[in-house]
Amino acid sequence: MRTKNIGWIDTLRVLACFMVVLSHCCDPFVACFDNDRTAFLTGEFIGSLMRPCVPLFAMMTGVLLLPVRGSMSDFYRKRLGRLAVPFVFWSLMLPVLFFLYFHYGPSTVSPSIDPAQFTLSGLWTKMVTFVFNFNYETTPLWYLYMLGGLYLILPVVSAWLDRAERSEVRLFLKIWGVTLFLPYVQLLAPSLGYTGNYGNMGLLGVCDWNAYGTFHYLSGFLGYMVLAHYLVKYPLQWGRARLLGVSAVMFLAGYLITAFGFDAIQQRYPGDYAYLEILWLFTGVNVFLMTVPVFVLMQRWNGTAPAWIHRLAGWSFGIYLCHFVFVQVAYDLYACGSWPVGLRIPAMALTAFVVSALLTGVLQRVPGLRATVR
Repeated sequence: MRTKNIGWIDTLRVLACFMVVLSHCCDPFVACFDNDRTAFLTGEFIGSLMRPCVPLFAMMTGVLLLPVRGSMSDFYRKRLGRLAVPFVFWSLMLPVLFFLYFHYGPSTVSPSIDPAQFTLSGLWTKMVTFVFNFNYETTPLWYLYMLGGLYLILPVVSAWLDRAERSEVRLFLKIWGVTLFLPYVQLLAPSLGYTGNYGNMGLLGVCDWNAYGTFHYLSGFLGYMVLAHYLVKYPLQWGRARLLGVSAVMFLAGYLITAFGFDAIQQRYPGDYAYLEILWLFTGVNVFLMTVPVFVLMQRWNGTAPAWIHRLAGWSFGIYLCHFVFVQVAYDLYACGSWPVGLRIPAMALTAFVVSALLTGVLQRVPGLRATVR
């Protein structure tokens, strides 16, 4: 499976990558909030539709890497080694590109950006502190921090999966399923009088001196990886009509909760990103309901993909790494004229995706830079 192209995985990788780009093209319009209600709702409803993008990447990683073969040290050397070069390169390059663009390009500055942050001192700070966390210019790289952590635990989980009974994996997934509701419990707890622990609103043992609550070790993106492994090992034996019907209901329910819930939260907590993100969390039950149908339908298709899909799939990591700066360029490019937001967002996404793909294709042909996008 890892030594040849897999049609449905490659197609899903390209789809998920484009969804990531499209979701980021929605952000400047979502940031308008009530200053431009039409732009906000358009960006929010399109952005909500894109939420399965990152969970799909996690599930594909589970399909391709579980079970882990070889020693733990070999796995770390191969996977973390391949992650290190692009992580360092783009953590340094993206702030530089944004700095140059905002100082020498035709930037109009989207509502979500503070132009004061693009100074030489700010650039230097970002370049020497990226090891601690991502910043605005490297927003998509949050996934690499998370992915590196998953790589560290995968050999341990894989050893368990090798010996676990089907019922044991199902039990793990059921417990993980409970964790998908925790963000909403945290959202609703104050209405029952919960005021947190010394101001920290964490649940089940989470406080200022402990970030590891009851379900910490069984939550997060690891569940998507285990779920993908389970669905490949034990595919759903449903008929076509049942599969399509259940998938449609799940996806529609997840989308309606995500889109209308996001709008409701924005109305109650105007401009508060901490609350807004709860409805867009990748590890929330509503996004789960949208993600699984896409995965199982693509898995059932399991057809061959054209050569250009396989090529784009090989470029998807590079597209993901570099696209964010081109989203800003596309935002400015389509700022002129009277394009409706509903057309402007897809145009931005297509432009940013194509330019990122072209750049990735070029970088993959340069021996000294090939490792930065692979």
